[in-house]
Amino acid sequence: MEIRNSLLLVAGLALAACSDDTRQVKAERPVVTVLAIEPASVTLHDELPGRVAAYRTADIRPQTGGIVVRRLFEQGAEVRAGQPLFQLNAAPLKAELDTAAAALRHAEATLARAARQAGRLRTLIDTDAISRQAYDDAVSEHDLAAASVAQARATLERKRLDLAFTTVQAPISGRIGHELVSEGALVGQSDASPMARILQIDKVYVDVRQPASMLASLRAPAQQPVAILSPDGQPYDAEARVLFTDLNVDAGTGDATMRILVDNKHRALLPGMFVRARVARAAQSGALLVPQQAVQRNPDGNATVWTIDKTGKASQCIVSVGEVVNHQYLVRSGLHVGQTLVVEGQERLREGVSTKPRLWKALASQQHAVPVPSVQQ
Repeated sequence: MEIRNSLLLVAGLALAACSDDTRQVKAERPVVTVLAIEPASVTLHDELPGRVAAYRTADIRPQTGGIVVRRLFEQGAEVRAGQPLFQLNAAPLKAELDTAAAALRHAEATLARAARQAGRLRTLIDTDAISRQAYDDAVSEHDLAAASVAQARATLERKRLDLAFTTVQAPISGRIGHELVSEGALVGQSDASPMARILQIDKVYVDVRQPASMLASLRAPAQQPVAILSPDGQPYDAEARVLFTDLNVDAGTGDATMRILVDNKHRALLPGMFVRARVARAAQSGALLVPQQAVQRNPDGNATVWTIDKTGKASQCIVSVGEVVNHQYLVRSGLHVGQTLVVEGQERLREGVSTKPRLWKALASQQHAVPVPSVQQ
């Protein structure tokens, strides 16, 4: 009887231990967050360094010589085409204009006298009162006087232009910089330095350099979405489009220059600034994207991910990943549509272990998670 009771006691303890172990195994199943892999359309981009250049640049230079007597603009202000910028001393040119006007009157008087003389001799030549040579000389004098009038008239017009050029005007609209000459300076057409400089920056160019090997993968210029990025990586509020890619490749670097036109209505981009341009390189349909935190590296340096099957068992596989798109890796091989990927909780996994999957909730900047397939318990 005592032996029977002992056996029953031992059997009861064994059954209790097995039940506790079963409950412990069930309780120790690791909790992981997962998502189902689905295809997506992806546009790959390249971020290329570039420099901003003004849409148009005009150096203000005098078209006639003279002393600067007044500056007519505010430095750093917006100016319009045709706006007066500098006033030169006009007195010497006004005197030259008066002289040219007097020369024109003298030439016109000479022409009138020569015309009257030729008219008189025309009546005399018919009666043989004068020689033919005398009449021809009178006609020649009339023609020379007419030429002198034309020359004097052209000289007067040139002097009138020189007088108008004493008011130096803006050739284009834009923002003018600081004055490079001050009142009292003597300026002339042969001066090496300009009087001021105007930059039109309501539109700007961004010139970026890219390897020539990338040209084949780029879209046609009219179809390329472009974003100009600030130093902190945020896009400027400005529309941009690719104008053209230079036909010449730098023999030293192997790069080609791409010119981008940017609508700079807020004047955020200034000439000379270094920026980065995000240019669409290629589009893929049916691409597989996985969150960056789902990818780990094994001791050999290979990228690995964990997946779970329909029974909730985990397995690890090696994948090939490419570019990072919005905090997600583009998977080139190793995964297929429909698999359930472990995003977080991999540190508690081992091959074949049963898991408790939970839906992974993506951040706002990442791909939205899709429903997780049902897992058999």
